[in-house]
Amino acid sequence: MSEIQIDKIGLKVGLEVHQQLGTGKKLFCNCSSIESTDYPLKFTRRLRIARSELGELDPSALFETSKQKTIMYYANPESSCLVEQDEEPPHEVSPDAKETALIIASALKTNIFSEVYVMRKLVIDGSNTSGFQRTMLVGLGGSLTVDGKSVGVQSICLEEDAAKLLNDSSDLREYTLDRLGIPLVEIALEPVSGTPQEIKKIALTIGRMLRATKRVQRGLGSIRQDVNVSIEGGGVVEVKGVQKLDQLEKVIEYEAKRQHGLKIIQEKLQKLGIERIAKEMDVKDVTEAFENCQSKTIQKALANGAIVKAIKVKSFSGMFGFEPYPGIRLGKQLGELVRFFGLGGVFHSDELPNYGIAEDEIQQVRKILQTQQNDGFLVLAGESQKLDLVTESIIKRIEDAKVGIPAETRVATLAGETVYLRPRPGASRMYPETDILPIIVTKTEMEEAKKKIPKSWEEGLLEIQRQYELNPQLALQIFDSEYLDLFELICKDKRVSPNFVSSILCGTITNLERRGLNSELLKNSDISKTFEFLAEGRIAKESVEIIFESIMNGKASSIEDVIEKNAMNTMDDNELNSVLDGLISDNITIIKQQGMRSMGPLMGLAMKNLRGKVDGQRINQLLESKIKARIDASSK
Repeated sequence: MSEIQIDKIGLKVGLEVHQQLGTGKKLFCNCSSIESTDYPLKFTRRLRIARSELGELDPSALFETSKQKTIMYYANPESSCLVEQDEEPPHEVSPDAKETALIIASALKTNIFSEVYVMRKLVIDGSNTSGFQRTMLVGLGGSLTVDGKSVGVQSICLEEDAAKLLNDSSDLREYTLDRLGIPLVEIALEPVSGTPQEIKKIALTIGRMLRATKRVQRGLGSIRQDVNVSIEGGGVVEVKGVQKLDQLEKVIEYEAKRQHGLKIIQEKLQKLGIERIAKEMDVKDVTEAFENCQSKTIQKALANGAIVKAIKVKSFSGMFGFEPYPGIRLGKQLGELVRFFGLGGVFHSDELPNYGIAEDEIQQVRKILQTQQNDGFLVLAGESQKLDLVTESIIKRIEDAKVGIPAETRVATLAGETVYLRPRPGASRMYPETDILPIIVTKTEMEEAKKKIPKSWEEGLLEIQRQYELNPQLALQIFDSEYLDLFELICKDKRVSPNFVSSILCGTITNLERRGLNSELLKNSDISKTFEFLAEGRIAKESVEIIFESIMNGKASSIEDVIEKNAMNTMDDNELNSVLDGLISDNITIIKQQGMRSMGPLMGLAMKNLRGKVDGQRINQLLESKIKARIDASSK
């Protein structure tokens, strides 16, 4: 298949931007919005689904309930209280969060309501202890100007952030309550047509507008985009958890390719005239056929008392593995679905024999299912009750494939792809919050909010450029980065160079991330302390990258640990002179041949041995004077 032509498939993208607010407190209590490292409290919950006021069940909540997971919560009294534990009613809405939401809404020319109602949004994946998220619609409409074009705003909401996921296994899901309840603003934009690069520019522009308020949190995870993607003739797919702009561009490209690939698969299935799967006839217990199977997945399942089932799909041979585009195939979509039920995976006839499943086992399955030559089948192992739920989901997903692109919720991966998360929620997930009175927005509050609309981000950028004497490119990089607040804090110490600080924050750390190192291990406190040590002369400039690299690759837990392991800045003048004198003696031939041009290769050798132990400028000056003195002595 040729490369996808995105401009020919009717791509539409709607962004939902979620920005944490920098109030320092949570939305419905007075707890600090800080990240804890110690969790003295823990408790478990089992969340169950409830019908809406109209007696309906939400499909996404029904799906989560089917996983039958226990939820474990970890809490610290410094960052959460009984409100987050759902043991106490919510307090009044944070006035600072309310004011910030009104300022942002005013900046986007939104029609703000004079009376705001708190709603409960049903969420039973465990990310909210109560089983719902509190949200309030602040206003509708508005616009954002991007490269001279107007992008419509659908709505602006003020809501509480969810708990932070620590771990998710087949039976247990673990969260911390640090993040739960932090106020955030959700800005939903009108769907637009355009390339992934143009959508990225829209997200960048709204992010810059939010940062210009100086009322929002900075750092990884403080701003997230949910992306609603559709192509012509397909359902809307919501992709959650996009945290970086480069990831956003890749996600849109992947979703466009995935959805168009599913459309091609749909057209092919329609031509084949695939019959509907009859659960009573086409789903069989095939455990007996796999008693001696070498597949590790099946062996593990059988050891835990599971059974193996097979699903026959008539006339489906070749369709599970058919790839309209590389990596886009129905078999992969089904595998994602199965894994979200906590099963190891699913095997399909187009990839067998393989993965420890032998030809004789395949033939036994075909015999039990009574397949014809052009029939396909799926094999999966698990607990009997769970397999019934999974089987129904698989049959529905294959039926959906015949009619096009199903509307569903997916989650973004770090690589920029997406995987299945749950069905799209319905209208029955929202209902009024009974514990909080309506919130009145007075004319005075709206007038004050308009007065506090920030300068344009371009003006803010020029201010940073002038204040810290940065070139335009570096100023833009630090403004767009997650480190602006930290940069300004570090640069209050006049002993450090703003240019050096910004190049480290925007260049060095990014390069280390590209090498696969984990920036989440590098805390803001580590970064600020490193520059403090630099200002005090306790480490050399070259030590900064070594320290960050050691922490980000997990080899060190603290700055002091790195300094001790690398013997940083422990060399006095006598020792340095001795090392450089020895270097010159060992390379006297090069100095005689090249004169001062030998400075380059000798400096390289010196830095190889002394990097991080002595400031590079100090080495450079001393080595240059020593080479010059040796040349002068030889010419006499």
